[in-house]
Amino acid sequence: MSAVATTVDIRPGGLWLAFAQNKLAWVGLVLLALIVLVAILAPWLAPYDPLEQNIVARLEPPSAEFWLGTDSYGRDVLSRLIYGARISLFVGFVAILIAMLVGTAIGVVSGYVGGAFDQFVMGVLDVLLAFPTLLLGLMIAAMLGASLENLIIAIAVTEIAPFARVARAPTITLRQRDFVEASRSYGCGPFRIMTRHILPNMLSDVVVMSSLWLASAIRTEASLSFIGLGVPPPTATWGSMIREGFENILDAWWLAVFPSLAILTTVLALNLLGDALRDASDPRSRSR
Repeated sequence: MSAVATTVDIRPGGLWLAFAQNKLAWVGLVLLALIVLVAILAPWLAPYDPLEQNIVARLEPPSAEFWLGTDSYGRDVLSRLIYGARISLFVGFVAILIAMLVGTAIGVVSGYVGGAFDQFVMGVLDVLLAFPTLLLGLMIAAMLGASLENLIIAIAVTEIAPFARVARAPTITLRQRDFVEASRSYGCGPFRIMTRHILPNMLSDVVVMSSLWLASAIRTEASLSFIGLGVPPPTATWGSMIREGFENILDAWWLAVFPSLAILTTVLALNLLGDALRDASDPRSRSR
């Protein structure tokens, strides 16, 4: 039996070339860039104050004056949708950043130390992974209470275990490599080996997967806000807007439809971007 060797360009330029050749990647990148830009420029793009109430204009359908209509308090839906992007993206980004830092640290330490410590950590992570993400986030948010900070903490905790799993697997392989053994023989301590030799060689896997988990974090934020465990009103978030629209779905369809489309578009963009990054960084998928 003969083996066929395949040479794959894994240099940064090769990764970028593989990403750039993916048309769906550009669709996701452009969509995400537009959504982020809208969130940043919210004070200049929103036609009205998102908190300004106008009872006279309550439940107005989409029109030339109110492009996406108004809610039950007469607030402009478009303005609230634009400002809601700020909260949803901020919560998602910060929660994933916290989960990535904590989860990666746990995974690297657990994989490097091994033994009983690794078994204990993996047992705890398995318990966390046994709970559906939304259910775990709901329990944590319910215990902490509804606020922006507690919402971020709840979502971050739900995503720590997946990050730890992704970081642990390559750490177990890397700790047995020759360059790590050479570092030990030269007197390098565990902390230096983990931060200088192991972490840089597996960080790309964590960063690539973070885009996919960011989509999950945004969905979780919307779900928790929908059931009243997100940012307290009257602050606009996409999830809370859907909840308000659900109460008037028969009379004012636009209240729930437009925030739902915003979440759908954001999650789609992140999934397209994440899939493209994963394909570009995976030699097996790139060689096919």
